[in-house]
Formats: sequence, C-alpha cells, structure tokens
Amino acid sequence: MLLKIHPENPGERQMKVVLECLKNGGVIIYPTDTVYAMGCDVTQIRAVERVARIKGMKLEKANFSLICNSLSQLSDYTRPINNHLFRIMRRGLPGPYTFILNASNNVPRFFQSKKKTVGIRIPDHPVPVAIVEHLGNPIMTTSLHHEDEIIYYLTDPEEIYERFNKQVDIVIDSGHCGLIPSTVVDCTGDEPVIIREGLGDTGIVY
Repeated sequence: MLLKIHPENPGERQMKVVLECLKNGGVIIYPTDTVYAMGCDVTQIRAVERVARIKGMKLEKANFSLICNSLSQLSDYTRPINNHLFRIMRRGLPGPYTFILNASNNVPRFFQSKKKTVGIRIPDHPVPVAIVEHLGNPIMTTSLHHEDEIIYYLTDPEEIYERFNKQVDIVIDSGHCGLIPSTVVDCTGDEPVIIREGLGDTGIVY
C-alpha cells in the first residue's frame, strides 16, 4: 500500500491504518528528517526479523536503531547519561542525529548489539514522531539500501514503492526526502565520538 500522509499534519485516519499495520507485525517505509527509512514496532520480534531478511543480513549483526518521540522516552531505553551528554543531546534533538548509547533492560535483547548498546533517533519530522506517540513505544529504523550495495538513498516515495511494495506492507508518501543520512555519534565511551558524518552539524559534540 502506498499511503499518502501530510508531512506536517498527519491525519488521524492515516495514522490508524499505520498503527494497525504495526501492531499486527507489519513492516513500513516512512519519511524522516534525513532519508526514507524502513522499520516496524520494536516489540514485534518477527517483524524485526523480517526487516533483517529484507536487508539481507542476520539479526545479530544488524545495526538497527530506535525512533523515539522525546528525550523522556529516550531515557526509558538507555542507561543513565551524564549532564554533559544530556546537554549535547538536547542541542541536537529533535534533529538529524543517531546517538549510540548503552541500552537499558527495556530494549528487547534481540534488538541490542552484542555490546548491549542501541542507536537512538528523535527525528525532526512530524510523521515518525506521531507514529511513535500513537503507538506508545519506539519503532525501529534502518536505511533502505542493502549492506553490499553502493550506498545511495531513494528520495521519491513512488520509486520506493515500485521497488519495495512486495516486501513491505506500507510505504508512506510524505513527499521527497533528502539524500544525506543522519550523523552518528557514539556516546558509550568517556567522550562522544563521531563515527559517521551526515546531515547533522558535528560541532554539537564539542
């Protein structure tokens, strides 16, 4: 299904369709403030496994992240962070950053990395934030490209639908997204380390 959702004012009827899909273990493609992403309800193990199969990787080797709707919700899925890191995240979120943090026990074990860390995003885009707010828990996020492909990002939802409509349940059409992914910041050590420069300004960590 190609489902049009207004990028600034997501409609209740469209939200209901997406939520029903997610709660039934569906997989969706949705817009963010960076690129279009693929994901599902993080509590649905079979849906997470399905995303891993679509991406052509084993779940235990996948680096999927969570989309949260606020710093408060984020704190439910991570170990306590210090004041310095909190100030960095408050400057950057919502925004085009993925912060790698130590995972709390609320993160399903099948979703954590072997290091018991988790990537967290709060995108500056009303659609994924509204989905999470209505769902009541995070959704997972991962880019659309396969790990063995030359990395490029699809920006046109109709093109995305043509490519993925037989693999996912819903492709949300909120117009074109960008070509640049999020900046990834590893916050599990003594000092934050930028491990991928993307759309977000790297100056926030200094």
